[in-house]
Amino acid sequence: MDNASSSSSVDPNSGFSSKTKTFHSIRPPLLLPPMSSPVSAASYALSLQHNTEATAFIDSSTGRRISFSDFRQRVVSLASSIQNTLRLSKNDVAFVLSPNSTHIPILYFSLLSLGVVISPANPLSTESELLRQIKLTKPVIAFATSRNFQKLPKLKHPAVLIDTPEFELMMMNTGLKLKTVEVNQSDLAAIMYSSGTTGEVKGVKLTHRNFIASIANYHAQRPERDSPAVMLYTVPLFHVFGFHYMLKSVAITDTVVVMERFDLKKMLKTVVDFRVTQLVVAPPVVVAMAKGSVTHGYDLSSLEAVGSGGASLGKDVMQAFAHKFPNIILFQGYGLTETTGAAFRSATTEEMLHKGSVGRLMANSEAKIVDPDTGIALPPGEQGELWIKGPIIMQGYIGDPKNTSETLMPGGWLRTGDLCYIDHHGYLFVVDRLKELIKYKGYQVAPAELEQLLQSHPEIVDAAVIPYPDEEAGQLPMAFVVRRPQSTLDKEQVIDFISKQVAPYKKIRRVAFVSSIPKSPSGKILRRELKRIHLPGSKL
Repeated sequence: MDNASSSSSVDPNSGFSSKTKTFHSIRPPLLLPPMSSPVSAASYALSLQHNTEATAFIDSSTGRRISFSDFRQRVVSLASSIQNTLRLSKNDVAFVLSPNSTHIPILYFSLLSLGVVISPANPLSTESELLRQIKLTKPVIAFATSRNFQKLPKLKHPAVLIDTPEFELMMMNTGLKLKTVEVNQSDLAAIMYSSGTTGEVKGVKLTHRNFIASIANYHAQRPERDSPAVMLYTVPLFHVFGFHYMLKSVAITDTVVVMERFDLKKMLKTVVDFRVTQLVVAPPVVVAMAKGSVTHGYDLSSLEAVGSGGASLGKDVMQAFAHKFPNIILFQGYGLTETTGAAFRSATTEEMLHKGSVGRLMANSEAKIVDPDTGIALPPGEQGELWIKGPIIMQGYIGDPKNTSETLMPGGWLRTGDLCYIDHHGYLFVVDRLKELIKYKGYQVAPAELEQLLQSHPEIVDAAVIPYPDEEAGQLPMAFVVRRPQSTLDKEQVIDFISKQVAPYKKIRRVAFVSSIPKSPSGKILRRELKRIHLPGSKL
């Protein structure tokens, strides 16, 4: 088919082609560097900057600031030290085990500029979890903190402790000469670990090209401002959510306030102290801000927007937030580790106000909504599995050809495993994970829908829904509920509250009250953990 006839069949509102049954991005196309040009994600981000004297990073606990010119200098010095002292080479893998700090972006940019592959892990991981990740990625060195490095096995090089005076010297040493390394866009930049909520942890291979495309998308949609935005990331930098946001913030010249560990009250105080304009959070933080009294007494007038990602928010929570904070725009994005972070996002105020949606498709990308039973691509408004294609799609899972072939389809399509629909204006709505749908007497029940309804109850702080095995029905929807302190809410009231709002087959059939819901760093409910703890005999 020629381009003229293909483009004429594309609806300019939704991006849907009636001929190919594919959704095209309705954003202006991006001009990315030619694939033959050697460009690292770090050098690309730095090349887009326009104000090197602005503040790049602020340590929330000390108030210490690093300007972009300081940041650039430290990146070069650290890269020189890594190259000359540690003797790391292109394609070596470096394991990074650390909470958020202002040292991490400097370390990431240094490693990326040398073509060293970054493999960042959750510092709360156990020794056995870390060992599984290290077996997958085979790092030659670890960058860790004094508190965490004892959990690591011996690698080729001794661990480098990034919270020591020695590391500070490595970032300040200007006496070593940096030899230029030619980094190709097709080279691996990072191996990020997927959350493992539906099985064993997987190592997602992401290239410099993947990150360049992600950065370019944000840079093209950046809003005009008189002064840099002041961002506070509560999401971890070892997660793709924090990783790709950190890269785009350097490219856009945002000022980023870095918190070592998340704490809601500390976060609110940090917003006040540093006049933060935009928060990036996981959904549980939005729920706490919207429903609790924890925000009382904090001057949040500097906040312009709160971005949420990692899991979808319910309309009730979004309405409660809008009612409580009418001057703050709450918006969502959608992405996976496998899509190098955001694949759909809200870029303008108009898009951010499209309630319940996670935004529109990134530039240079395509999407399909595929019927899981027939494999047929569906039109706007129809629910099916979301497939995505474009320059942000991963290379595959390291050392795992089986999962790679089940996820990456012919033609470059990534199966997301998410049940979604795209409306007639190109906005994506996420219904739930396909694998997590509860099968009740042949009907499909989406846990996320029930969780969002439960969270709308004034006496419920948090909730999760999982399938409970049942001989007659197959599976029953079971709710785990965190009540407000001093609440007398009982099981019958919970069941009754839901039954008034849903079709009979979607009713909650069992309820358990718990003190907390286990979640991943990005805010996804760890349903396997709930099953393991509360359903001892269940087959996970």
